[in-house]
Amino acid sequence: MSVLVAISGRDCSKIMTALEAKLPDVKISQWPHCDNLNDIEFVLAWLAPEDMWVQLPNLKAVSSFGAGIDSIDLNVLPKNVVVTRIVDENLAHDMAEYVLAHILAHKLRLKEYILKQQDNQWCPKRSYRDKHVVILGFGELGQACATRLLINNFSVSAFSQSAKSMADVNCIHQQAALPNLLNKADYLVCLLPLTPQTKGIIDRNLLAHLPPHAVLINVSRGQHVVEKDLLHALDQQQLRAATLDVFTQEPLGDEHPFWQHPKITLTPHCAALSDLDSVTTQIAQNVERLKLGLDLNHQVDRTKGY
Repeated sequence: MSVLVAISGRDCSKIMTALEAKLPDVKISQWPHCDNLNDIEFVLAWLAPEDMWVQLPNLKAVSSFGAGIDSIDLNVLPKNVVVTRIVDENLAHDMAEYVLAHILAHKLRLKEYILKQQDNQWCPKRSYRDKHVVILGFGELGQACATRLLINNFSVSAFSQSAKSMADVNCIHQQAALPNLLNKADYLVCLLPLTPQTKGIIDRNLLAHLPPHAVLINVSRGQHVVEKDLLHALDQQQLRAATLDVFTQEPLGDEHPFWQHPKITLTPHCAALSDLDSVTTQIAQNVERLKLGLDLNHQVDRTKGY
């Protein structure tokens, strides 16, 4: 069997070296440089070319190069192809740290003071007392964030698309209950998987349910947010601020209004970066399991898209 690495937008030399070291008896190729596409049974993919998949007649498994699988069009894959994703404990730790840091930054008015410093303004104020965090999406990353927030004396509620439970967290999964939860949110953290149902979920209607002092933190996918609706909410004082780590187009265009908006803090999709050793170890384990005819780890429910 052979493994194909099809990852767009990054230098894959270190990934190739690590996989070759962990799988010495397996042929590792990088798209489009592959001697025999008929031999490919396993693909590590991120934003792979759409026309690539039909050229792989013996494909058996695909792994996303990340925690989400939204970069893979499941509709073009045969039903028998197993789809997996990366599960990285360090990813959850880093995400929880990022979310806590930015909530504290908003709570302590750090952005406000940075802007005032540029104008030589001395204007001390009390920190915000708001402590209720609502998390949209309650998988591994959402639960890690909730744990860190609870330790730091925040109250946490969570909305997920299937029933979840966690001590000291108010968990809901009924869509009808979401507006009432949003009405009580001081901070809204988006960690939803990107699916056709969640694309554009943070729109004018959802934002209207938030109190005007609320802050949005999006660390999932840029496509969750309708950008013009977010800008409208910020400009009309319907939302206090936003921290954005992900965007519909990355890198963000030079002329994009997010860059200079005084109420937006943006970071370059760095909230939680996959560890190379962890990723390649998981890929190598699944390749070996595929060779032995065993079930692969971290399989995705293709009917749900996550």
